[in-house]
Amino acid sequence: MNFSEVFKLSSLLCKFSPDGKYLASCAQYRLVVRDANTLQVLQLYTCLDQIQHAEWSADSRFILCAMYRRGLVQVWSLEQPEWHCRIDEGSAGLVASCWSPDGRHILNTTEFHLRITVWSLCTKSVSYIKYPKACQQGISFTRDGRYLALAERRDCKDHVSIFVCSDWQLLRHFDTETQDLAGIEWAPNGCVLAVWDTCLEYKVLLYSLDGRLLSAYCAYEWSLGVKSVAWSPSSQFLAVGSYDGKVRILNHVTWKMITEFGHPATVTNPRIVVYKEAEKNPQLALGRLAFPPPRAAACTASSTESKYEIASVPVSLQTLKPIADRANPKVGIGALAFSPDNYFLATRNDSVPNAVWIWDIQKLKLFVVLEQLSPVRSFQWDPQQPRLAICTGGNKVYLWSPAGCVSVQVPGEGDFQVLSLCWHFSGDSLALLSKDHFCLCFLETEERAGTAFGRPGDHT
Repeated sequence: MNFSEVFKLSSLLCKFSPDGKYLASCAQYRLVVRDANTLQVLQLYTCLDQIQHAEWSADSRFILCAMYRRGLVQVWSLEQPEWHCRIDEGSAGLVASCWSPDGRHILNTTEFHLRITVWSLCTKSVSYIKYPKACQQGISFTRDGRYLALAERRDCKDHVSIFVCSDWQLLRHFDTETQDLAGIEWAPNGCVLAVWDTCLEYKVLLYSLDGRLLSAYCAYEWSLGVKSVAWSPSSQFLAVGSYDGKVRILNHVTWKMITEFGHPATVTNPRIVVYKEAEKNPQLALGRLAFPPPRAAACTASSTESKYEIASVPVSLQTLKPIADRANPKVGIGALAFSPDNYFLATRNDSVPNAVWIWDIQKLKLFVVLEQLSPVRSFQWDPQQPRLAICTGGNKVYLWSPAGCVSVQVPGEGDFQVLSLCWHFSGDSLALLSKDHFCLCFLETEERAGTAFGRPGDHT
């Protein structure tokens, strides 16, 4: 495992291109495009203000930079560096910007969600979509790029409109049986649209492409409801994370719950492997020295290395008592994600912030629990294999696979705090993002992947 040098970054804006050839990063008002393998700078673009959002087009030929404070979007071309496009929303303002799947249209959402403006880079035509709803996830494209589902709010009622992306014509429009719609998401196969309600009412609705209600699911009443939702890559399962600390799995045949996964604070099953992160003993006994250590040695001593140890059950996990009188309490399933092969589901219970739970989807049972020394900030699956990367805001990155797990310290001077991470689509490299910098972690190739992780008895 090798690490690149550290580069400047702002707003955690660092993204690989969809084709994997390029890496774009933002530093204030500059956009830097590098070769994803050599990290050589290929293009350097200067925007009119600090970049607050950056996004690649699906074909990796263009990249947009949004400056919300100025109501501006600038588009840059990799094939023709002298070409550029500037979109100014004027007095309408700008709160969100994204590409359409064809990579030739840009969807801008104006302030107060008054409308969505669709700009064409080819014909320079403009289309308007009214009544977009301000919610967690109000826009969802099908994986094949043919359809757009948009959450709307009209006359104090929630609606969903489905548009054909080729000409932006309305295909279907229907109201939803929700009190205050919170999000929508297409299944990966594009056949079913999941709609979920506000956290104050537990309701998950499933609609077909023609607007028919296929099923409605409610696990309980009179308590906080849905917190997170995720489709399996095969579209066979819908995982619903709830504020009661459970994940419920719905199947694609009857849309009924087939099982629920609890997240108790104590693991008692002896068949469950619990990995606990522990600090390594320092290699240098600096305390025996009669003189102060050099600055470099002191820095090394302060950044303690860690390792994983297998805990013997029962294991009590660290829990967090939520503050009841504040909004967004630290309870419930705040994050969940399926592995690309549909074998595993990773979850985080916000009231047990240091733990990541990994479930075996084939056997529908808990497989592994990883407990970190610090609260888990983010985790993400390798796009090519069941390998999970985890960061906790410290100077380490953690990797888990069915063969075992490993803790790796990011080298370099200073304290590199990993706040987020991003996989290359090949799974060969991983971008580690801190507040002001980023670096790349190059992993073992497939031929040597078996030696990248120790066996359950010898993890480092």
